[in-house]
Amino acid sequence: MSISKVTVYHNPIVRERADPWVYRHTDGYYYFTGSVPGYQEIEVRRSKTLNGLEEGERATVWRAHAAGPMSALIWAPEIHYIRGKWYIYFAAAASSETKNNIFQHRMFVIECEEANPLEGLWNEKGQIKTHQESFSLDGTAFEHRDRLYYVWAQKEPAIPGNSNLYLSEMSNPWTLKGTPTLLTIPEFDWEKIGFSVNEGAAVLVRYGKVFITYSGSATDENYQMGLLWADQDADLLDGYAWHKSTVPVFESSEKAAQFGPGHNSFTRSEDGQQDVLIYHARPEKIKAGDPLDNPNRHARAQLFHWQDGMPVFGEPH
Repeated sequence: MSISKVTVYHNPIVRERADPWVYRHTDGYYYFTGSVPGYQEIEVRRSKTLNGLEEGERATVWRAHAAGPMSALIWAPEIHYIRGKWYIYFAAAASSETKNNIFQHRMFVIECEEANPLEGLWNEKGQIKTHQESFSLDGTAFEHRDRLYYVWAQKEPAIPGNSNLYLSEMSNPWTLKGTPTLLTIPEFDWEKIGFSVNEGAAVLVRYGKVFITYSGSATDENYQMGLLWADQDADLLDGYAWHKSTVPVFESSEKAAQFGPGHNSFTRSEDGQQDVLIYHARPEKIKAGDPLDNPNRHARAQLFHWQDGMPVFGEPH
């Protein structure tokens, strides 16, 4: 009788990287990116193990422009491999200033055709144009039933709060098509602490369902994760197909001294047998100042399990 090897992650797996995104490619590497303190560049790392990412290969693949809409506050890059090419989605602004207490980010995408995205040339494909020009960020792409979709967070002037989640089909990895579907707005108290926020979506298809996790509230210790789901055979662009948890599914742990967990992604364990939650958290509560200016959000990894076809994330540890 063989005993399966227990995977132990040496957290944090990458220090001072908020909004961590991990993609495991067919070449056996985990590719990692996240928000770099200072918010002026996009860095990609790779390693054959999640524990190896801290000291693994790394490269700065793109830098903010000197001026213009891609010059400030480069937030939450995500690396994807779609139809034979690499793509990184990210948010950028023309200034760090706010208007009407809202940042002025828009979403952009860069593309690389080389096998190794740390060495290849990245080309700017431009802004991801949505149904209106307003604060937008945290775009993520996924394929399902041979269709390419995009989920993102955006400010809707007619809806109170900072951002809602939307879903759209894509005609290619940088162009939306059709009418977007509003998936969720901040409606529960736990989504509206400090700021009314739904952002940082990540998609996971398992056990006959399409799951979307997201994060709510301010980026301090009140940050926490929510969950949406739809049947995998449903029309995902039908808002009525989606269900929403009324309570957060992952939140701060005083016991583990991990605060504000969220802005997650998903991957598989090295042996391919277990699902892994990648997220950021802080080792202490914010004492003063803007949480966004404090770089102590670190990327972490932990296994999670399933119960009755639903993910159970437990507590940060």
